[in-house]
Amino acid sequence: MPTGPKGEKRPADVIGAAVKVMRIATGEELEDYGNAPAKNQAAQELGRKGGKKRAESMTPERRAEIAKKAAKLRWAAKSN
Repeated sequence: MPTGPKGEKRPADVIGAAVKVMRIATGEELEDYGNAPAKNQAAQELGRKGGKKRAESMTPERRAEIAKKAAKLRWAAKSN
């Protein structure tokens, strides 16, 4: 039996999938996504500090270069 994006069991055939959706919609069956993976607190803290530390270690010229490149990409995406 295939699994969904969060690892839940799903029927392989179209009719079985339709019956499963109908049962969930009518409340006969609960949709179970399982347990969400716990996030590592230490990794979260380091991630929050990372951008700030990187910006502090860069020269103002390099930060301006990165900002100009990002602005150019944003404007290019808006014109399409």
